[in-house]
Amino acid sequence: DPPFILRHFLGPCIGLAVLLCLCSLKSVSGQARYSVPEEQAEGSFVGNIARDLGLDVQRLVSGNARIVTKGSRQYVDLNRDKGILVVKERIDREELCKKTTPCSFSFEVILENPIQLYRVIVEVTDMHLKIVETAAPGTRYALQRADDSDVGLNYIQKYSLKPSDHFKLEMQSQSDGSQFVEMVLITPLDREKDEEHALVLVASDGGTPPRSGTARIHITVLDINDNAPVCSKQVYKAEVQENSPVGTVVTAVSATDADKGVNGEVTFTFAHVDQEAKNLFDVDKKTGQIKITGSLDYERSKSYQLNVLASDHGGYSDTCKVIIQVTDVNDNSPIIQLMSFSSTISEDALPGTTVAVINVHDEDSERNGLVECSINNDLPFKIESSLSGYYSIVTDDMLDRESVSEYNITITVTDKGSPPLSNRKTINVKVSDNNSPGFSVFTVRARDADWGQNARISYFLEEKQIHGASLTSLVSVNSESGVISAAKSFDYEQIKMFEFNVTARDAGSPPLSSVVPVKILVQDQNDNGPQVLYPVQTGGSLVAEMVPRSADVGYLVTKVVAVDVDSGQNAWLSYKLQKAADRALFEVGLQNGEIRTIRQVTDKDAVKQRLAVIVEDNGQPSRSATVIVNVVVADSFPEVMSEFTDFTHDKEYNDNLTFYLVLALAVVSFLFITCVVVIISVKIYRWRQSRVLYHSNLPVIPYYPPRYSDTLGTATLPHVYNYDTCRTTDSRKSDIKYMQPMSQSLVSVDDVGTESAQNGQQRSKASTLVRLILIIDLCQLWLMENVDSVSALEFFVLFIYLVSIHYFCLYFER
Repeated sequence: DPPFILRHFLGPCIGLAVLLCLCSLKSVSGQARYSVPEEQAEGSFVGNIARDLGLDVQRLVSGNARIVTKGSRQYVDLNRDKGILVVKERIDREELCKKTTPCSFSFEVILENPIQLYRVIVEVTDMHLKIVETAAPGTRYALQRADDSDVGLNYIQKYSLKPSDHFKLEMQSQSDGSQFVEMVLITPLDREKDEEHALVLVASDGGTPPRSGTARIHITVLDINDNAPVCSKQVYKAEVQENSPVGTVVTAVSATDADKGVNGEVTFTFAHVDQEAKNLFDVDKKTGQIKITGSLDYERSKSYQLNVLASDHGGYSDTCKVIIQVTDVNDNSPIIQLMSFSSTISEDALPGTTVAVINVHDEDSERNGLVECSINNDLPFKIESSLSGYYSIVTDDMLDRESVSEYNITITVTDKGSPPLSNRKTINVKVSDNNSPGFSVFTVRARDADWGQNARISYFLEEKQIHGASLTSLVSVNSESGVISAAKSFDYEQIKMFEFNVTARDAGSPPLSSVVPVKILVQDQNDNGPQVLYPVQTGGSLVAEMVPRSADVGYLVTKVVAVDVDSGQNAWLSYKLQKAADRALFEVGLQNGEIRTIRQVTDKDAVKQRLAVIVEDNGQPSRSATVIVNVVVADSFPEVMSEFTDFTHDKEYNDNLTFYLVLALAVVSFLFITCVVVIISVKIYRWRQSRVLYHSNLPVIPYYPPRYSDTLGTATLPHVYNYDTCRTTDSRKSDIKYMQPMSQSLVSVDDVGTESAQNGQQRSKASTLVRLILIIDLCQLWLMENVDSVSALEFFVLFIYLVSIHYFCLYFER
């Protein structure tokens, strides 16, 4: 019946066509996205579609909500009463997507009255586990059990896991008889080696043919802070010019941390760096760049060592060393110092006479510190190099004051840097006439009212002694003109003032005269340079001041003491530090000459410090003297001695001492061998004599004194005891008994002999003690005289020889 067919089949087809039209037009009202692990059991929850789409559950029911898929299989079903999506059948990711990643499928949810279309995308994920890398072996992780609709042998029989490097599977039984599978960690995980692990879980049944299902297990190893940062280099070396501006990047340190995320973030800081370096450099905490933050000066410090600490947020760290070498640039002009200068020179001075001594130095190093010194070419002077850094300006020709009375000498010093820097200094030299002594001091004039011969006046000096010298040795007077002239050059330091009388006498008869007193004041000139009293500058020995390493700022090292025999401002002295190995360590008091430290002494400071101090007076022109002060940075006297063992005079002294020591040892050795030969000869001779006496048959008749002595010493007692004893040669060990004397005031000869023997032993012991004391005193004196050069072995050999001689002398005494 066609109407029946149209009513039952045509209507649904029209509806389906309408639906397809709607799908093709993609008029989608909304969209939802979910993810579901593979191999989920039927009915497993996927998502709340009503809530996510903003629909009421009643709308799902009234709108007859349903799922429309493009394929033949529907993996997800809609529960309209609850408004949720659930798993309809088992999802096999490998079957659905093969190796495509990510794996997903989609479907539409349609509602009627009015028609609404929603698209839903479901992503199928593997089984995902997150395991910390410090998980201990034996840790268990429960896995989702596989489902099988079959029963008996056709049900799931076993599970397998591939690969099985870190995990294994174990089956656990529950109280209801069901089983579940657990994954057990068997070897530790290390995120730094493998951050992720992909496993395949295979469930197999026992049917024929056997069937199996697989599930992918994705394991992410979580990082912990178990690795310390490691510097790329242990030692970084860099060079930077001393005139580099602030902000210049010197170098950059780097470090790596095998950890991830926050645990792998490395920060950089300075560790154990002195304050001076901290003021000059800074390190970027994140990048590790080391930049200049202050002004570098090669002359102050040539290198810096920085310790950079690379640390993570977990307390792990590593340290690297950065050595920065400061390279010199020609940024210092040469310095000219006038050490000695005579502003006046006599016109009869011979060629080669020294006019001035200058010191020239450049604080730069190497080629930048090399200087050339010159003066004007059109002058009768030349410049000569006397010592390193010292130049002398001497006359090169004869001078003539009548032609040129003074000269301006310009000293030019130029270094060899690029570009070269120079400095100039001009000195004025006056040429004096050669009529001193004998120059006119004063003129005495007298008038006479007479005329002719009676008005002729002559001048005379009244002889007297001035400071032990005759007046005529100091001044003279012209008898006709009355001009008083100096007989010699005056020395203010010897004679400051003297007085004398001048007599004016006429030629009349009788002659008349008049006397006038003359007082001459000698003015001081700066003709004496300063004299250094301490430290004493000697050529044969070295004086050094010791500064302990614990010396603080302001520590008094020593004091330069100098005097100037001039007076007034010519004797005012000032002290300056001319040259020092480390100008940042010492300073000299301008007025008192005290040398003090201006910063803390450190282990980096050189042990031997050489300071050149210039002492200058306040005269015009000024005169100066230079003193060398040797400073040793050490805590003990042996350290000081070890630093100055390389001087030539010490070596010569040691050579002479060694020669005499060898000579003395040779003589003592000869005497020692001679004594040994003599002793052996004497012993053999005595032994042979005793053997001859022992084998003879002569009796031994001992001798005894015929009398005893009275203990009071008043007289000889009449008691006489005579003993005649005949003994054989074998009776040496037999005893002899003496009768007891009748008087207790008598002393036997045996007692006297015993007392004499005891006295002899005491004298022998006393002489032995005296000799030993003498030997020890001699050794001590010799050691004190040669403490700088004697070795322990030399002293020991000398002591052994002296003691040996002592014992040989003792043997001869016995």
